Amino acid sequence: MVNKNILHPVSKQINENIDYLKEALGVEKSFDIIHLDLEYGEVPMAIFVVDGFAKDFSLTQIQRELLLLKPEDLKENPLKALTQTHIPYIEIDTNDDLDAIVDDVLAGQAALVVDGLDKIILVDTRTYPVRGPEEPDTEQVIRGAKDGYVETLVENAALTRRRVRDRTLRIEYKRVGRRSKSDLCIAYIEDIADPEIVEKISQSLDKIDTDGLPMGDKTIEEFIFGRHLNPYPMVRYSERPDVVASHLFEGHVVIMVDGSPSVMITPTTYWHHLQHAEEYRQKPVIGAALRGVRFAAVWASIFLLPLWYLFATNQHLLPEMLAYIGPNDEGQVPIYVQFILAEIGIEMLRMAAIHTPSALATALGLVAAILIGEVAIEVGLFSPEVVLYLAVAAVGSFATPSYELSLANRLIRVLLLISTAIFGLGGYLVGIVLFILLLTSMKAFDTPYLWPFLPFSYKGFKDVLLRSPIPLKSQRPRAIHPLDPDR
Repeated sequence: MVNKNILHPVSKQINENIDYLKEALGVEKSFDIIHLDLEYGEVPMAIFVVDGFAKDFSLTQIQRELLLLKPEDLKENPLKALTQTHIPYIEIDTNDDLDAIVDDVLAGQAALVVDGLDKIILVDTRTYPVRGPEEPDTEQVIRGAKDGYVETLVENAALTRRRVRDRTLRIEYKRVGRRSKSDLCIAYIEDIADPEIVEKISQSLDKIDTDGLPMGDKTIEEFIFGRHLNPYPMVRYSERPDVVASHLFEGHVVIMVDGSPSVMITPTTYWHHLQHAEEYRQKPVIGAALRGVRFAAVWASIFLLPLWYLFATNQHLLPEMLAYIGPNDEGQVPIYVQFILAEIGIEMLRMAAIHTPSALATALGLVAAILIGEVAIEVGLFSPEVVLYLAVAAVGSFATPSYELSLANRLIRVLLLISTAIFGLGGYLVGIVLFILLLTSMKAFDTPYLWPFLPFSYKGFKDVLLRSPIPLKSQRPRAIHPLDPDR
């Protein structure tokens, strides 16, 4: 019985199937689409596969086994004989929808068309070009694992299962994009993660209607969470399997996209973006100290420049012991304009560093430090104090573990500086209030972005400020609604 939902069902006439697949796959137009006409056991067959994805050894071994076929082997139930006896491969499937088979072949599977069968055999012999698991540049640690996620979905799933051997770990496969047919998956521990969050994510992915995912995981984030005018990230990105595993044990849901080494962790709060694996690779006291320094750096990157500008332009607000604050020589350009120009300059240097080969990185640093920084002070464009405080703020941005969060904090710093320059003390205070209100209004799947600060939770707030010893962390974060709150 033919499924009415299938527009192009597989025919028992092999020539009809071959003609459709050749046309849909563009065999005559694309050099990397392989079509082989074969005959085994006196039965005409054909193979369709993408050259770059084919695992030559596996396909050659399958053909050797098929050479042993005799006509009587395919008389009674040829489909069963082929899939269960004569094709020695683990990942084997069948499909009766030619459109779906075209998608599977383009995704890397080999399609075996057999005359007389109304189904086509799919053998997953694909192998993607992939680099080895290396430590991510943005999440390096002194002690600990040096492996990281790669651009292959299957490899990333294996790296996750290596650390999470829980029998209820679920890795659900999905395909998104009308043209790209991008592979992705949702990973979670079934008896810990909130099923409502899993269902919402799954439904959101199913509703995505677009040609493809040009930016991979970032495109997925924009489709699921929206908030396009809000600079703050709604998910945490990580390339470390140990970091992802620790979040899975807490009850988070993970989204992996094929082609991207970054894994999305959700739901997250503001404080999740300030954590780093290095804190948990050291003793609790050392980890707490490192976290304190990191928090100080982050707050300095946001509030230090506007606060210094406020004091520098309003000396009456300063107590006598801080009377030295403020530039002795303001230079030829207003102070707030100096800050704006310096912010633009640092952003230009960051972009230049990304596009500069590593062999020229030292030269770029010399140009930035000597020709730009020193000469700008000498000619009076910048005052020395402006350069000093801007450097402190820049270091604080670079010390932020989450790259997305550091960019958002940098934008807030500029807006807060402009508000302070225009409205003075009132602008500084109102800007901070609006900043806190922005973060307070944000939620990721009913998880408040500022939890446990707002709404306040003493135990959660203590875990945020201090790196608690692992044996004392007996409960999972309640903000993400885990089914099993106790560890």
